[in-house]
Amino acid sequence: MTGFSSEAQTMSLIAVITVTLLLCVMTAPDRDDLGDFYTGYRSLSPVQSGLAIAGDYISAGTVLGTIGIIALVGYDGVTLALSTVLSLVLMMFLLAEPLRNAGRFTIGDVLTRRLPGPAVRIVTAAVTLTALLPLVIFQLAGAGDLLSVVLGFDSDGFKTGAIVFLGLLMIAYAAIGGMKGTAFIQIVKTVALLGTSLAIAALILHRFDFSLPSLLDAAQRGSGAGDAYLASGLQFGGNQLDMISTQLTVVLGAAVLPHITMRMFTARSAAAVRRSMSWAVSTVVVTCLLIAVIGFGAAAIVGHQGIVAGDPQGKTAFLTVSQALMGTDQTTVETLLFTAVATAVFLTLLASVAGITLACANTLAHDLVSHGLRRKVRLKDSAEMAVARIAAAGVGLVAIAIAAGARHLNLQALLTLSFCVGASAVAPALVYSLFWRRYSRTGLLCTLIVGSASAVLLMTGSNLVSGSPQAIFPDRDFNWFPFTTSGILSAPLGFLAGWLGTVLRDRDRDRDPAGQRMRYEAVEETILAGTPTTPRASASR
Repeated sequence: MTGFSSEAQTMSLIAVITVTLLLCVMTAPDRDDLGDFYTGYRSLSPVQSGLAIAGDYISAGTVLGTIGIIALVGYDGVTLALSTVLSLVLMMFLLAEPLRNAGRFTIGDVLTRRLPGPAVRIVTAAVTLTALLPLVIFQLAGAGDLLSVVLGFDSDGFKTGAIVFLGLLMIAYAAIGGMKGTAFIQIVKTVALLGTSLAIAALILHRFDFSLPSLLDAAQRGSGAGDAYLASGLQFGGNQLDMISTQLTVVLGAAVLPHITMRMFTARSAAAVRRSMSWAVSTVVVTCLLIAVIGFGAAAIVGHQGIVAGDPQGKTAFLTVSQALMGTDQTTVETLLFTAVATAVFLTLLASVAGITLACANTLAHDLVSHGLRRKVRLKDSAEMAVARIAAAGVGLVAIAIAAGARHLNLQALLTLSFCVGASAVAPALVYSLFWRRYSRTGLLCTLIVGSASAVLLMTGSNLVSGSPQAIFPDRDFNWFPFTTSGILSAPLGFLAGWLGTVLRDRDRDRDPAGQRMRYEAVEETILAGTPTTPRASASR
């Protein structure tokens, strides 16, 4: 990499930081108004909201991780990308509109719409943190290595400093900009990522005369895996059940994570959320197609050894193949293009962790403190906003400390854990709460507790924690759960716990099935059709 290109990338990152901070300041709430901070007063258009949803959904793990998996294992990586798309499609058709109708600021608002109580709020906040904190730690921990590739620095001090700096930026974005500020960052990130991915994918296809069979043949040769590269099972060593478990976990868990669902609450109306989701799904589909081309291009042009040399999990494959396409003697145009790619990667990291941090802060302030711990006297709006901003700083500092300390470890298990908690606790809780009339508070608590606890417990025994080269502890082996994800067992457990907790409820106020149905019917039209509640129904909330 030339000195000019390194200087150009540094200046580009400085410009991005400046512009995005200005965006947050300009779109920040003018006053202590919860609606402004949590939803931006639902002022985004469907196009803007759709791009923001896509930006939150296409995280750094999705882009960089999936490109690396496709480059290293081929077919299995493509199925992972397709599972990611399918998850958002299910959200679009099944949950998006009811979520928007039932929710206000957080998932806790959705779940307590018909099953109120401080216990639900407290457990919901705990599950949200269990799902999202590992995700932000995973993305922060990889930031140092990615920025070292972008800027050409390889010292441990630089990598740790990059984690701290990026973490402080994410705190600033979440605390200052709120929902609207982070939404505009996601929009800028989505446009930049789409543009650069399209350019790199076009260059890859041009290298192979726009012939997809030629690209796949070259990728198969470069992978070193032979025919297995374009067949299923390479990633899982032929364990088809493990592959099914992973796909099930992604399909059920990816789109219901709280930082994605909170975007549903920013839509102006039910019609607007449908249009927003159409834009989001279209954007994600196009991005995943480009990701597949780039992944195969990395295998074909860089080869397996070159990819693994950059990162054993292939997270730097996007940057590596971009450098390979430009060559060592770069023209000004090629330098600008690689700078744009580096900027898009940086924006992807920055926007992803900012959105997740905001979701964590919102649930701590709104669900835990304002409604869970303060049962009789609620916080004033100004006090709740202050708590949310303090919570953003607290979550961010904890994530920075853990990510910096665990930077040398392979933290893929944390990313997987987030999807597992989403599939095992959040998904069944939302489905039951929105569509099952008989569902009780006891059933809801059983779903959240059993689903999340089983996901965490099973993941500790998986091969991503010990017993394999890609584990957190590769030199130790306490692997007792023979799968990469817990979804094949923990997701059914979450659904089963909710059903059993409702059918075999304790002798408490949830015992009356008729009362449960009446409470649901009071808000059913609002949840499913967006019809305003009657004054009596609203008061009962």
